[in-house]
Amino acid sequence: MDVNTKLQKLLNAKGWTPYRLAKNSGLSESTIRNVFVRNNVPSISTLETICHAFGITLAQFFTEGDVVELTPELKQIFEMWTYLSIEQKNAIVVTMQSMLKNQ
Repeated sequence: MDVNTKLQKLLNAKGWTPYRLAKNSGLSESTIRNVFVRNNVPSISTLETICHAFGITLAQFFTEGDVVELTPELKQIFEMWTYLSIEQKNAIVVTMQSMLKNQ
């Protein structure tokens, strides 16, 4: 999927207009308009700013499939996760699976 198609899908998923994206990202309306109306591919820095407005990372943007919004809570969990040992990660997964079974 190309960048502009992915951006359009994100707009639709949020129910945003290009105007709202401009306001939420801090980018000018003309910059956003150039992406959607003129079908210009944004620069990496512009795309990163747009992704931030959507609450996703560049890596998530380029990942195929569903995009999960990176909330502050998820970001905190991901950051802590990177410092855990394999054994600690496995223990957390088992604990979470147990918790989900008990719902």
